[in-house]
Amino acid sequence: MASASLRALLEHSIDYAGLFPPASLALKPALRNHAAYVRDPDAWMLGAFILPTGQFAAAAESLSQFDQENPLRISALGKKTENTAAFLESLAEMRDPIRSFRDRNGGIVSINQVELPLPVDLDEETLRQARSAVDELKLNAFLETPADAAERTIGLLAKNNSDAGAIGFKLRTGGVTAEAFPSSGQIAKALVAAAKNRVPIKFTAGLHHPVRRFHASVETKMHGFLNVLGGSVLAVEHQWDAEQTARMLDDEDPAAFSFDDNFFAWREWKVGTERIRKHRKLVTSLGSCSFDEPREDLRALKLL
Repeated sequence: MASASLRALLEHSIDYAGLFPPASLALKPALRNHAAYVRDPDAWMLGAFILPTGQFAAAAESLSQFDQENPLRISALGKKTENTAAFLESLAEMRDPIRSFRDRNGGIVSINQVELPLPVDLDEETLRQARSAVDELKLNAFLETPADAAERTIGLLAKNNSDAGAIGFKLRTGGVTAEAFPSSGQIAKALVAAAKNRVPIKFTAGLHHPVRRFHASVETKMHGFLNVLGGSVLAVEHQWDAEQTARMLDDEDPAAFSFDDNFFAWREWKVGTERIRKHRKLVTSLGSCSFDEPREDLRALKLL
């Protein structure tokens, strides 16, 4: 059984992205996997199913696998655009499919968030219009830019957000080539900026394994999801700077991470279980093309 602090850190944290590399499954087998996962004893770790809005119609053919007790929770993914005009047009085009799919399949399907890449010519007016569209749909939203633009984007999001609602930042933490992996320093700067500005953050890609390690498939070191999620909540709790956060992200020793019912600890730093739950409102989830690999590794570390 998982300790209370591990459950707090990982509860509904893994958004299943089986349609995307390196898994790259077709829609039907990916949905079949998700239907099995929502009924699995480890479903407490499972988040949303990442589904491009362009595949909503095809997904409708597989909804018989879900029911009111085991619904399909979706994070709707928008397409990449080259400029702000195309971005706002793409966001507007998402509204009707989201409403229609949600209304036709209420009780079996829920759409709780949208994710979109941001164009390079991002400005405050674009974010203001995006915020209005997202508020109209009553959804959470996470907008993505490359890691080297994370601090600027998070700052703009913070200016646009309010107590009534906040658009979050999506950080890409890997891919299928070594060049797709940002450095620990880049991730640390994004985490600290998000914590300081109270901007929700989610992660995607490259976080299949709990602790940072070299992986031959990409010929580089992959970031660990315990490093990233754990580093995020500790950075919020202890107001870490980027240098301290990067030290945790670089740690490759599984023994440095410990969990019990009261605390999660990394080396001499601790955060209580209830505080983790509070900080998870800011540190939301990670997208992974596998739901099996993270659990297998956690079992190998005797954490599950």
